[in-house]
This record gives sequence, C-alpha cells and structure tokens, in this order.
Amino acid sequence: MEAWVIITICAAFMQNLRSALQKHLRSSLGTTGASFVRFGYGFPVAIVYVAALHHFAGYSFPALNATFAFWAVVGGLAQIYATILLVYLFSLRNFAVGTAYSKTEPVQAAIFGLILLGERLTPGAVGAIVVGVVGVMMISVARMPLSWRNLLAAMTGRTALIGIASGAIFGISAVAYRSAALSLEGPNAIMQAAVTLACVTTFQTVFMLGWMLLRDASEIGKVVRSWRSSALVGLAGVTGSACWFTAMALQQVAYVRALGQIELLFTFAASVFVFRERITRMEVAGCLLIVTGILLLLMWK
Repeated sequence: MEAWVIITICAAFMQNLRSALQKHLRSSLGTTGASFVRFGYGFPVAIVYVAALHHFAGYSFPALNATFAFWAVVGGLAQIYATILLVYLFSLRNFAVGTAYSKTEPVQAAIFGLILLGERLTPGAVGAIVVGVVGVMMISVARMPLSWRNLLAAMTGRTALIGIASGAIFGISAVAYRSAALSLEGPNAIMQAAVTLACVTTFQTVFMLGWMLLRDASEIGKVVRSWRSSALVGLAGVTGSACWFTAMALQQVAYVRALGQIELLFTFAASVFVFRERITRMEVAGCLLIVTGILLLLMWK
C-alpha cells in the first residue's frame, strides 16, 4: 500500500476525532472559540514537530520564499473560515450529516487543482469521486421522502449551502497548502509539509487572536478555562493536519481528499456510539456508496 494512502487514513481518523471534540466544545465555547482551539493549542506541537525532525532525523530547514508565504496565507485564511462554517454546521443538524455536506470537497478540490495547479484526473478517478458524492447526496435527503423535489431542496437549502461552501473553502485551502509545500526546496516531502504546517498554524493563531480581541475578548478567557478539552482538540487537529499536509505533498489533492472521505465511517461511528444519534438506512446506504467510491478510486487512480 502506498505511503500517502496510509497517511491519509490516519489524517481522516484524527480529523474526525478533532471534529467530535469540537462539537463537544460548542456547549461551552462560541463558534469562533471552538474553531480557534485547533490552531491555538496546536501550533506549539507543530513547532516541536519541525524541531524534532531537524534535530533527531537530521532534516535541514527549507528556505522560505514569497510564493510559499502567499499560498500559506491563502490556505490559512481559507481553513479558518471553512472551520468556522463547519463548527456552525454542527448546530444545525446531527454530527454525521453536518460533516457529510462538507464532503463534496473532493470534486471542488479537483476543480481548484486543475485551475490552480494544472492537475488532471483519470476518467476512472472522476467516476469514483462522483460515486462518492452521490453517496453524500443520499445522506443529505435521508430524513425525507426520496424525490427529485426533495433532493433539489436538500441540496439548495441553508444547511446544504453552508456545508457545500465549507467544502469549497476547504478545497481551496488544500490546494493552497499543496502549492505552499511544493514551493519549498526542502530535503523531502515530510519536512516541507511540517514547515508548512508550523508556519500556517502560527499565522492562524495570531490572526484569530486578533479577531477575538476585536470582536469578543471574553471568548479568549473561555478558551483558556477550557484548556483540558481544548488541548485535546489542538493535539488531534495538528496531528491530523500533519498527516494531511504530508499526504498532499506526496499526491494530488483530489486523490487525497477523495480517499479522505473514509472519515465518514469514523463519523458515523462517533455519531452512534458517542453522541447517541440515530442513523437511518438511507444514511448507511450513502455511507456504503462513499466507501465504494473510495475503493474504485484506489483501483482506477
């Protein structure tokens, strides 16, 4: 099995864990605070990770450049806004379905990858991604009678549009991060991804701290008081991000994000066993389609 496949599965698991912890934090923090903790408590870990790679693995530091800075800022800002939308989405519908809406990202990431990086997909890969997105659409209408009218309403309703927007911005962020990592002339993909992660999370922390100071300084106190839970979110988030960044430095964004849909398996498990939410047969069928799309992707890539 290729390295990027294993790394992506680990990234999907850690991202689901981070999202589950963030959903829990929404009961004590606002949307901005719950979004901030993944960066604020994560960036020290990212810096330690880079230092460890340098001192123990002997990897040299890559030279930063203007192209890297541009893509890092674009990716960092996009991820902040996408995360805020996703955390807000959790309050509109159950955990599994809220996450599912954002999983239209692979198609959007493929489009952005083509436009910004000139990356092309095989016809088989496109078909596999479409199968996965159909699974997402099935999940979106699982709580209502199946019809074209209901399908259109589900995909154009407020919850759907927020989820799709979140997926689109996450897609932009992913392509920007791959561009940033590839712009570095580092020793290898692991160090390039690690330096990108450390720079981006530090920038995101400073940006969001300034934002909260201007808009709601009291939220900072809540973030500090919830340090036990928030630190877990930060650790899970930065670990997942390290895996995502490394996978995207090794493989095209569309392939990585399509395989990353395996997160929905972890999401449904969390929805049932942690949050005690009821899952319908249609949602299970949609999840199976997503898994089918993933398997087809690995065969037809």
